[in-house]
Amino acid sequence: MLRSRDMTAGESGSKTAVTRVEDVDLGVLDDTLSFFIRSLNLAVTRDLDARLGGMEVARGTGKITALFLIGRHPGIRPSIIASAAMKDRSAMARILDDMHRHGLIRRETGRGEDGRVQALYLTDKGETLAAEVKAIVRQSRDFFHDMSDEEYAQVIDLLRGIYWRVVKSRQARG
Repeated sequence: MLRSRDMTAGESGSKTAVTRVEDVDLGVLDDTLSFFIRSLNLAVTRDLDARLGGMEVARGTGKITALFLIGRHPGIRPSIIASAAMKDRSAMARILDDMHRHGLIRRETGRGEDGRVQALYLTDKGETLAAEVKAIVRQSRDFFHDMSDEEYAQVIDLLRGIYWRVVKSRQARG
């Protein structure tokens, strides 16, 4: 089978219709990291949403991250959560507003220099939900059941390193 590096963009590797996904030649996508990240993200997200069922944090991105970061760092600022989740502040504000409406978080306005600064805390309902979601997220290892523990650890280490490089790079750019 031809690989993407053997063809230029738009070239066809086969003159017959592909009838099985296993026979698809990804072409240029085969060497495109964003293709694999997006595809795997969709699959993992769908699996997690199915596991979460009708919980308030199901469907969408950023709610679980916010829930866990607020629980781990009581008093954290929304801007820090937005940076960690790689979301713009307005998108994170909508997520936090929704969590507040559902009674998962409470906001305290800062005292001192800037009274506009918010500190975020989980409510009792938020704490309970965080514990339930944490158990489900830990079970999500099942999604990658065909990877050995060593492979899984290697992938996590690699992705963790890439994540922190990207976060730091974004912070440096402002």
